[in-house]
Amino acid sequence: VQLAESGGGLVQPGGSLTLSCAASGFPFGWYDMSWYRQAPGKEREMVAKITNTGRGTNYADSVKGRFTISRDNYKNTMYLQMNSLKPEDTAVYYCRADFSSGYWGQGTQVTVSS
Repeated sequence: VQLAESGGGLVQPGGSLTLSCAASGFPFGWYDMSWYRQAPGKEREMVAKITNTGRGTNYADSVKGRFTISRDNYKNTMYLQMNSLKPEDTAVYYCRADFSSGYWGQGTQVTVSS
């Protein structure tokens, strides 16, 4: 199982970023996927989840209405569209394959600062 996040960077408050998670080594379309984040000095927290078909999604209250999770099962890729970013969204963002004990990517840094 390999998960590779990309798309992080530095953005001003109110800006937008789209993260991608390229998956390989397993039947991507069979499994639910998630995005998590971890800010300095804080525990890793769930940001958004998506079912294997993409028809079901769930969001943390802190990002509801600003972030959108999606997936393309033909491209074996999951996305996180992040709008109206706030400084408190600054964190390392991880994708997770939600099967067995769970599999993690290496993470991508998102920094929201003026």
